[in-house]
Amino acid sequence: MPNRLARSASPYLLQHAENPVDWWEWSPEAFAEAKRLNRPVLLSIGYAACHWCHVMAHESFEDEAVAAVMNEHVVSIKVDREERPDVDQIYMAALHALGQQGGWPLTMFLTPDGEPFWGGTYFPKTAQYGRPGFPDVVRTVAEVFAREPETIAQNRTAIAESLKPKAVPAGVAFGAAELDDLARRIAGVFDPHNGGFQGAPKFPQPGVLELLLRASRRAGQPELAAPVALTLRQMAKGGIHDQVGGGFARYSVDERWLVPHFEKMLYDNAQLLPLLADVGSAATDAWMLGAAHGIIDWAAREMRVEDAFASSLDADSEGVEGKFYVWRAEELAQALDPPDAAFAAEILEISQSGNWEGGSIPNRLHENGGAPVDEARLRRIKDRMLAYRERRIRPGRDDKILADWNGLMIAALAETASALRRPHALALARAAFDAVVARMARADRLGHAWRQGRLVYPGFATDHGAMALAGMALAGATGEQAYRDLAARWIDAAWDRHRNPHGPGFAMDADDAPQLVVRPEAIVDEALPSGTALLLNAALRLAAFDADDERLARLDGELAALMGRMAQNPIGHAGLLNALDMRMRLASIVVVGDDEAAEALHQEALALPWTERVVRRAATTAVLPERHPVRAARLNGSAAFVCAGSRCSAPVSEAGRLATTVAETVGS
Repeated sequence: MPNRLARSASPYLLQHAENPVDWWEWSPEAFAEAKRLNRPVLLSIGYAACHWCHVMAHESFEDEAVAAVMNEHVVSIKVDREERPDVDQIYMAALHALGQQGGWPLTMFLTPDGEPFWGGTYFPKTAQYGRPGFPDVVRTVAEVFAREPETIAQNRTAIAESLKPKAVPAGVAFGAAELDDLARRIAGVFDPHNGGFQGAPKFPQPGVLELLLRASRRAGQPELAAPVALTLRQMAKGGIHDQVGGGFARYSVDERWLVPHFEKMLYDNAQLLPLLADVGSAATDAWMLGAAHGIIDWAAREMRVEDAFASSLDADSEGVEGKFYVWRAEELAQALDPPDAAFAAEILEISQSGNWEGGSIPNRLHENGGAPVDEARLRRIKDRMLAYRERRIRPGRDDKILADWNGLMIAALAETASALRRPHALALARAAFDAVVARMARADRLGHAWRQGRLVYPGFATDHGAMALAGMALAGATGEQAYRDLAARWIDAAWDRHRNPHGPGFAMDADDAPQLVVRPEAIVDEALPSGTALLLNAALRLAAFDADDERLARLDGELAALMGRMAQNPIGHAGLLNALDMRMRLASIVVVGDDEAAEALHQEALALPWTERVVRRAATTAVLPERHPVRAARLNGSAAFVCAGSRCSAPVSEAGRLATTVAETVGS
């Protein structure tokens, strides 16, 4: 018989709707039930594509005996971390306060007031891996809760103290010299053979890669960008990259990028796309450019939901991790004729013995500048392999639409469409933006998650920041003011509703959202840049787009107040450091005119690195804001202007001059 989760819209919660566990969604009613029964709350947090979440579900939550223990001793609440990242952030921080590493499933025990007092991650059904059995954990926690209230109070108080906002050092200066020094130190600890941070597991870390790329350009030191190129190239060659269907898995469990944790997340691919397009275009690197095109193809083919984008693809199919993506030699023989099968086996390292658990993860890591590969033939073969693979049972897809993850993908598509010469990518971005606005915008604010007519509202700081970035990217790519106007509304709404009550930056939750045990800050990066980083990034682009000195002054104050945070934990605040670099060096390119010459200048501007510029298209100078320095220009034909603050270049009408003019204007 279905439990309460059957009424949920979350695909992750619906995976548990047939469990014999008496699950509750996160709600006041669940905590009221815990108070009525005087029981602890068992909070289980995961997501639809999480492999170990599935393992714990199959072992424990689907088991009648384990469920009986849970139903007798605790009030069980199931949360989709992608729907409620605020809840996840608070209780993951609580787990860290207990001295444990984070991960999912997150298993926390709370008081009926929502206060955490103990927890862990995955627990096996019976004691193994050095972990106690889950039913024993539930019984023991319930017994301590009932018989040792002083122990619960002691733990609860200690964790609550750790969750309080910490004082931030004031008067810290973080400028170009500090950024350059930091970049050199980070580059020094990158893996010189495989890229990424040394050791395993390996995560892409797009914010850190962007930090190094920006430093290289700022300091004129190509050696700082070398680890970025190495990382992206090795990832593109590796098994973390779906060599057949495109797109990247969340991380690699080994140091070579060979064996992925097979789930594919929209946000990873959204952040990797502009890096691959940027660095690949600058170096004319076929590995990176091919991977960038593959992300676009994958997103268009597998991730679209009502014109927006789904959240993720599962790691498992038929209960086996990676089964959909791994090949065996006999399958290759079925998919291809013998010569092509032999060719693919050699190039993609598919063999009888395999390279992972008896199967083969397609990869090209063994290639190191040997004889050239017939790439056209390989593309045709991959198309046939993809068609064959489509006959397999597919991994589950979490088809909820998240505003922040969609915003990142929309911005990535809009920013790279011109450089990659993929007009369809811009069409995808426009359609997704319209879909999110139609379903998730309410007045000047956004919701966070939408599925089957149900909206999680109000949204978070990340939603407003990422969708504002999407709006600014589309305003630049299309020349349509309406995108800019929506971005400005969302930025201003976040400034009104998401200010951090404890200091600079933004809070994750809006000030009118239901209260949690603490109000989580949106300052430290996680898998996404923080809400503060996204909002400052978008607001800096808006200020440059409008030549708005008042907004820039406010942003300068915000960045200065956050420098103590950046200095304390640079890796955790890479998004803020990238916003700081943007403030130092962002060029605003204004293209004036409506003829073919103006369109050519517009496309030239869009092809420049997205880290270096914001683009505005104007039919005439009269449509620019009154205080914009280009408004007073007198023109005899179409031209582009490069502005840094209130200082603008002379008009540029000659093709191929914009990159040089940007360097001269920003560097002067």
